[in-house]
Amino acid sequence: MKRIDPKKYNLTPRATLFKTMDDVYIIIDRKSRIIMKDGYRISEQAKSILSVEPDIRIKVATSAPVCKKTKEHLRRVDIEVIDLNSLKMSS
Repeated sequence: MKRIDPKKYNLTPRATLFKTMDDVYIIIDRKSRIIMKDGYRISEQAKSILSVEPDIRIKVATSAPVCKKTKEHLRRVDIEVIDLNSLKMSS
């Protein structure tokens, strides 16, 4: 897994992105809950990534708790939410 420049996807430089062969991970490492406002922002980031690389899968790796409605919203737009700690162990 390697870190990639978010400017490649027309995203803000504050976005933390990692890439494997088939996946792009949006990393959110914070303690506060991820709510719907964050979910909409993540969806927009995913659209930007998919406009550059249409065949890639988007995943969100976070250490924060995720609101149930937000998880459902992200699932509907084909964005998988995984635990950041499990990602660090497997890498």
